[in-house]
Amino acid sequence: GSHDSFSYWVDEKSPVGPDQATAIKRLARISLVRKIMKKWSVTQNLTFKEQLEGGIRYFDLRVSSKPGEIGQEIYFIHGLFGIKVWDGLKEMNSFLEQHPKEVIFLDFNHFYAMDNSHHHFLINRIRSAFESKLCSVECVEYVTLQYMWEKKHQVLIFYHHPLYQEYCFLWPGNKMPAPWANTTNVHKLLQFLETTLGERSRYGTFHVSQAILTPRVKTIARHLIRGLKNTLVHRNLPMILNWVKAQKPGVMGVNIITSDFVELVDFAATVIALNDLLLEEDESAT
Repeated sequence: GSHDSFSYWVDEKSPVGPDQATAIKRLARISLVRKIMKKWSVTQNLTFKEQLEGGIRYFDLRVSSKPGEIGQEIYFIHGLFGIKVWDGLKEMNSFLEQHPKEVIFLDFNHFYAMDNSHHHFLINRIRSAFESKLCSVECVEYVTLQYMWEKKHQVLIFYHHPLYQEYCFLWPGNKMPAPWANTTNVHKLLQFLETTLGERSRYGTFHVSQAILTPRVKTIARHLIRGLKNTLVHRNLPMILNWVKAQKPGVMGVNIITSDFVELVDFAATVIALNDLLLEEDESAT
């Protein structure tokens, strides 16, 4: 999985998003401030298509309306506005059309400046983009690849808003817990990942291990120009990747792992390779 999957492009010319504090919105009237914000808002370099081609299958999504804009268009957002959600969904769908056995998880977990009419607009966009590829809510343990292939489903949508109850193809957000360490310290992060894996409910949900470091205000203040990638990601990715390599999948093990800048190391290939351990277990059992 990728963290803030959509953030490969953000619009530094647009107003700052409603996910930001009032003080930041005021400061961001200065174009230089928006340029600096971009360095800290971007957590991925690859487009959706490139991420899919690189093996990413779980997408972490934050969305918002644009206050003051006529209509109900919804955009991706991380400090600054990204592309229209509709354009991203179409890009993903075209990949799925070409790869009918691939399955993706779309986790809509933060909504900003959206009333119910915005939600219904977005949900209808999701339905229009994927149609029969959408998998209805089911007991998590039943949803194997074989199950998806038989039904010709390719997309699971997780929707962290009460309106999920009105649509059979929206999975509740609590089926996709993603505990967040909220630290700049890689040792604390790895300890947190271990602890939350240990607490993982035995049945009934997917589980996201967020292998990401989060800048604090003072981190940004000290390293304004360097940005997230050069300050936190580059030097800590090798340790994070070593943790990933040491994991085991399956019950009580890792399930979905997300990272920033997924292409900087062999992140996707390393996570995918963990599945070989499950195959080895099956072979030894037989």
